Amino acid sequence: MLSSSFSSSSTILTLRNKNPNFLISLRNGALNNRVVFTAQFPRAVSLRCYASSSGFDRVQVRNPVVEMDGDEMTRIIWNMIKDKLIFPYLDLDIKYFDLGILSRDATDDKVTVEAAEAALKYNVAIKCATITPDETRVKEFGLKSMWRSPNGTIRNILNGTVFREPILCKNVPRIVPGWKKPICIGRHAFGDQYRATDTIITGPGKLKMVFVPEGGDKPVELDVYNFKGPGIALSMYNVDESIRVFAESSMSLAFSKKWPLYLSTKNTILKKYDGRFKDIFQDAYEKNWKDKFEAHSIWYEHRLIDDMVAYALKSEGGYVWACKNYDGDVQSDLLAQGFGSLGLMTSVLLSSDGKTLEAEAAHGTVTRHFRLYQKGQETSTNSIASIFAWTRGLEHRAKLDKNERLLDFVHKLEAACIETVEAGKMTKDLAILIHGPKVSKEFYLTTGDFVDAIAINLERKLQQPTMC
Repeated sequence: MLSSSFSSSSTILTLRNKNPNFLISLRNGALNNRVVFTAQFPRAVSLRCYASSSGFDRVQVRNPVVEMDGDEMTRIIWNMIKDKLIFPYLDLDIKYFDLGILSRDATDDKVTVEAAEAALKYNVAIKCATITPDETRVKEFGLKSMWRSPNGTIRNILNGTVFREPILCKNVPRIVPGWKKPICIGRHAFGDQYRATDTIITGPGKLKMVFVPEGGDKPVELDVYNFKGPGIALSMYNVDESIRVFAESSMSLAFSKKWPLYLSTKNTILKKYDGRFKDIFQDAYEKNWKDKFEAHSIWYEHRLIDDMVAYALKSEGGYVWACKNYDGDVQSDLLAQGFGSLGLMTSVLLSSDGKTLEAEAAHGTVTRHFRLYQKGQETSTNSIASIFAWTRGLEHRAKLDKNERLLDFVHKLEAACIETVEAGKMTKDLAILIHGPKVSKEFYLTTGDFVDAIAINLERKLQQPTMC
């Protein structure tokens, strides 16, 4: 969905041009007098997006970015961000894909694959939060199928690693007060428990694990356990190629940030399984990264997961933490809460070569707020993580293109967000962290007013000298 400023006294007016896929609605009220190009585009479209801003020479972005639109309240916020914080300042070529649940259903989820392939082509993608349907959602939307997570599909095609990092605001209290610097956590999102086969053992018997090689070689048979009664069993796996991608992605990100990198495993117990992670990481470091790291006084180190958790809690931050799949699932939420909120957490998917990046918010579609929005009720939804999806994607575009003006814009937009919160202007979720669960309305802004406050701050910062 693409929007630009407009004033009208009409409540709703619909216009069509000669293209049947193109619909314009003028809405007064819900979207504050805006022209809204609704999601009746073909599922992928190229748009040159810009709007005017008084006294500002828009930044020219030479190469395209892929935009992946989403669902529910985050889709509403997404358009506010584009309308007020992005399009007025950038001359930007967008390759647009609608990953809203109905678009995915209408295309049998082909639009998700096309969006991911476009991300590989253009190297930068910026994604809105999307619904991953369960049985309830299938009934709600009348879906043809319970479609896979778009994030999983995109992750498999980009063949990368998900990294999450907190956004720090001085006045937002942290459960772990010693964390002065961000901790960026990388989760290896393949295999292990998430692709395991488990079963219930109904009675006494012998459990075996068998590997049958291709080519007719003799099968490898391992005795696992002699059950004396009922129990449970699990078989899981991983592959060298995926672990190598994980290692290269982690080291590429750590090097770009000039931060140390730690890998955590339990190789003392899982000597072969976790030991394989340790060996592949060490091999990648020695062959490709050691000299680069040492030249910038940073390092790579393997640690046991229990030792790493203890170190994380007593450290001040300032490093990348590479986790296996389950560990990353658990520890990323621990970090989010320890730093304050999932609403203050960035998420990027980085390919193994460090060239392709997809950025998104770490949270979901904020369904509860969307239900209020549908009823015309006031919402106070935090847009910072979605704004940072745009800034982290555009930052990558700027670095690839060596575009200093774009990099300066990105830094100023991020600073505008943080300074707005630190000046006491924030949404309800952050106000609760500061003032408690019974916070009164005087301490927080509505969804739209918060974006407006950031826009005012951004306009002021853009008049200042470059930050790069």
